[in-house]
Amino acid sequence: MFMLAWAVTVGYFGQILPTKAITAGPALSFLGGDCVFNSITYSLAAGITDDYVLRASYFGYMSSITYVVNLLGPALASASMTLLLWLPFWIGITLLVIAIPIISLLPDHNMAKDHRDEQSQPLLSSPLLKAQDSGPTILQSAIDRFRSLRAVLASHPRNFSLLLACFLLASLASSDTKLLVQYISKRYRWTFASAGYLLSGKAVVNFVLLTVVVPRVLRSAVAGGSGSPPGASDRVNSRFAKLCFGVSVLGAAAIAVSATIWVLVPALLVYALGSALPIFTLSLLKSPAICSSGTDDRAGEDRGAPPPGADAETHVFSIVMLVKTLGSLLGAPLMAFLWVRGIGLGGAALGMPYFVSAGCYAAAIFIFCRIRIE
Repeated sequence: MFMLAWAVTVGYFGQILPTKAITAGPALSFLGGDCVFNSITYSLAAGITDDYVLRASYFGYMSSITYVVNLLGPALASASMTLLLWLPFWIGITLLVIAIPIISLLPDHNMAKDHRDEQSQPLLSSPLLKAQDSGPTILQSAIDRFRSLRAVLASHPRNFSLLLACFLLASLASSDTKLLVQYISKRYRWTFASAGYLLSGKAVVNFVLLTVVVPRVLRSAVAGGSGSPPGASDRVNSRFAKLCFGVSVLGAAAIAVSATIWVLVPALLVYALGSALPIFTLSLLKSPAICSSGTDDRAGEDRGAPPPGADAETHVFSIVMLVKTLGSLLGAPLMAFLWVRGIGLGGAALGMPYFVSAGCYAAAIFIFCRIRIE
């Protein structure tokens, strides 16, 4: 909300504030924004149930909404901007204000912990009580959090580092999605509105795939297996993740070489099939082969007290979302550079961002195949 409001403020007071002041909004996004919000929401979804099919369904619902918004957002913003220049910003601020009371309905996993802490508080005034009343500063809390995340990362098995590399490459490669409207408009001489209608079809495919097809396929895989041997769900997630990586390579490469719009349409559909990748990679974070159960307890001992299970999951998802955010930060300027370079060369070079995206997915497959799940 601050970033949108700050952009409106800089634009409205353009005579007083320099244009470069608008960068203060994104620069302060590390205090909140998508990275922090996603790490909390995905960790909450992961802790709701131990049924990996139901958990995958939750991830699918969340990912489908993200894909739909990312695909339709630019087109809707450009359409609303034709009515009023500041309308997209005001719509965004309004939606975020509506989200505030909804967030308050999320379950608080720290309530039980706070209740236990109250039972252990000293009843009389003491130096310990005074020290607790003072509390750590914001800077000290941030330093402790980063130390905790570093300890978690160092103590997890090698598979976790390999999976983080896959998250980084996948996030970097998926940055090409933001160029689809410009790519279709420039290469095939379509208007932004027409490109938005085409991408709305891709958004529908993504939504149906993530909310209907993937959960049913997982249930069929469970029903078709004999019993539930240990690690069966991890092997299923690993197998489908490899399939999604492969489909993403084919889809990105097909988009890059699509000479006509009629070739692009099936290429977009193939690329959409790879959108289920986050469901399986995020589900693997619950696997003992990826994240040791006692890891965060050891990290907590370095700080003096082991964190609860919910906090341990939050640590893991915080690291993952930081890596995904880093991939997006690297991918956005990289894809923009390749896009500008492709425009300068013309012709098939317009597909350079998608060739690079296919290469990133291919590298992710190579790394992912080195993850050993027993």
